[in-house]
Amino acid sequence: MVAAWVGFFDALIALALVLAGLIGAHFGFAAPLVGFQLFLLGLLFGVLALVLGLIGLFRTRHPQWQHAHGRAVVASYLGAILTAVLVYLAMGAFGYPAINDITTDFDNPPEFVHARTLPENQGRDLTYDKAKYAQRQQQGYRPLEPLKLPMDPDAAFKEASMLASEMHGWRVTYTDPKSRSIEGVATTRVFRFHDDFVIQIRPAPSGSLVEMRSKSRDGEGDVGANYKRIENFFKTLSAAASH
Repeated sequence: MVAAWVGFFDALIALALVLAGLIGAHFGFAAPLVGFQLFLLGLLFGVLALVLGLIGLFRTRHPQWQHAHGRAVVASYLGAILTAVLVYLAMGAFGYPAINDITTDFDNPPEFVHARTLPENQGRDLTYDKAKYAQRQQQGYRPLEPLKLPMDPDAAFKEASMLASEMHGWRVTYTDPKSRSIEGVATTRVFRFHDDFVIQIRPAPSGSLVEMRSKSRDGEGDVGANYKRIENFFKTLSAAASH
């Protein structure tokens, strides 16, 4: 009976933590990392609720404990759902390297200029650390090459600037036509994590090269978010340039 009741209350706490993390981060009541940590803590409580709920189901088989059977059912169902979410997220994150700074050029990566002046980045080192990130990127992801465009650099810069301003969740914070650089902040959909990105158009023998770098502000890993952001933007820009 004790397991059923403890599991029931544990399941309610788990659900409350998950919802608090999701709602708090998404609507700005909590910092993204805090919201994500609350969310994960809730999922871990859900695993405990599942274990206690199953123990409670076993023990409330006896007639004298039937009044606690419903609590054990609730704990088991809620715990199973939250445990399934945790397993799904863990499987999705498996195989991604502990890296949150992705670039198309290891030796001459686009560097942030305006992002260094943002209040949110004060005290953060935005310089690319090749020794820390390059090998991890090469081992964890497919090669990410700069995008080759047939148009001249100035035309490519205009096209990239327009598309960057239209990308969902992106906010362009700085453009420099002289260096053909674009900087901005990308916000993730659920927990509203903020990632800084920089795009630079460079001359090429026949056309231009689009270099890009994307760096998370929180955590050591990004579950592929920065790599996918660059890959998606290059696909969009390539399609637009081909018309």
